[in-house]
Amino acid sequence: MSPLQKVAAIILCMIFVVMALAAILVPAPYARQFRDVPNAGPSAAHPLGTDALGRDSLSRLLYGTRVSLLLAPAAALLSTLIAAFLGSAAGFLGGWFERIVLAVTDLSLALPWLFLLLTVRAMLPLDVPPMVSVIIAFLMMGLLGWQASVRVICAAARGVRDSDFLLLARSSGCKPARLLLRHVAPNLRPLFYAQFWISVPLFILTEANLSILGLGVMEPMPSWGNLLRGFEDFSALAANPWRLVPLILLVIVVMCFQLVLPSQEVTQ
Repeated sequence: MSPLQKVAAIILCMIFVVMALAAILVPAPYARQFRDVPNAGPSAAHPLGTDALGRDSLSRLLYGTRVSLLLAPAAALLSTLIAAFLGSAAGFLGGWFERIVLAVTDLSLALPWLFLLLTVRAMLPLDVPPMVSVIIAFLMMGLLGWQASVRVICAAARGVRDSDFLLLARSSGCKPARLLLRHVAPNLRPLFYAQFWISVPLFILTEANLSILGLGVMEPMPSWGNLLRGFEDFSALAANPWRLVPLILLVIVVMCFQLVLPSQEVTQ
């Protein structure tokens, strides 16, 4: 790893440690309202002030970091597993199965990603408990975010399909399922890893977009997205610059995820 990648990895590790210790570090429960100090500035009791409802901003930031950094990797893992299965099977088997998978993939890619998510989410119940909204966001991003990865994995599997070691394994009597699981998939593992790491920052930003629009993680549970909804009032933001902290943290995390992924694995 380059020095810049090491710095990015250290920053990510520190953020994940703080996220894990959120229950210990928070000055107050994230939903508790201090009605006597709404929109308060930073103080010893509230290091990042309070929001319009008097909720501690630092508590909501730490818990929101936990929600976003658990939701996005989980959704990225689900989408990568789907892409790995469909892409590997399509590239290895070829024929009609590959044509169907690529046709469905092309049709999905023809639709704007965020518009598709908004349409699906708008069709689902909106008045749901916060934890249910987290599960819905996880399933939507995971089940609808695999298309771009499928094309990359399918092309790589197609190249492995005609390799010498696979021809030898096939001639020895290995069944297609064993060939796929024991020979094709292990050779594509670096590509699976790369696609997962590429998906994580994408899903972090996607969750933020959904929550800003009120279609992601529901209140009172915090996430980076609904913390950024306060940016609608630019005059209040200019007077309270500490409210930029969620945006700054979001940008730092997305950049670190992009830097940690080695460039050679992206090009494989």
